[in-house]
Amino acid sequence: MALVFSKFLTADDIENGLSIPGCSLGPLPFQEGQSMNMHVHDGNGHEWIFCSTIRRNESMGHFLSVGWNKFVRERDLRVDDKVTIHEEAMKNQAMGTWIKVEVKRKIRLFGEDVWADV
Repeated sequence: MALVFSKFLTADDIENGLSIPGCSLGPLPFQEGQSMNMHVHDGNGHEWIFCSTIRRNESMGHFLSVGWNKFVRERDLRVDDKVTIHEEAMKNQAMGTWIKVEVKRKIRLFGEDVWADV
């Protein structure tokens, strides 16, 4: 499994959408302003479709703006949760790759910090 992107969520990520720097993704397949659907799978194998748009700003350069409001609401994501996106080869190599999303939350258990799946 190859790591694509990982970050601790901010209020902006939760309220306005996740921003993934273009350098994390390699060459983006479309021009600025174009949209595409990103099909991702969670740890339970459930498929989520994130509407994504290529954007550009001064601080990040090109980035992928990911609309994931339904995922955020259904998973009750919070500031400081850690989101990780992986790319994984499918069992049948001719089929391509899966994009997997994983979210973890730090909880305190018996006096220890533990990262639990969300």
